[in-house]
Amino acid sequence: METEAARMIGAGLATIALFGVGIGIGNIFSNLIATVGRNPSVQPRVFPFAIIGFALVEAVGLFALLIAFLVLFV
Repeated sequence: METEAARMIGAGLATIALFGVGIGIGNIFSNLIATVGRNPSVQPRVFPFAIIGFALVEAVGLFALLIAFLVLFV
């Protein structure tokens, strides 16, 4: 196998984590909507935790893209 083909395959495999990021963000906000829908008075207490969870999950996606770019261009 040529090294260029191996680099492309490696970059593709590194982006598999993005599927998990999409699922994680969907779970965070669907649970936020369900929680606020059941009890709207807890929204000020729950929303900051959702934003923190979103930031942590999004960081995983950025790390996956960073690894993919490192595999491709370094």
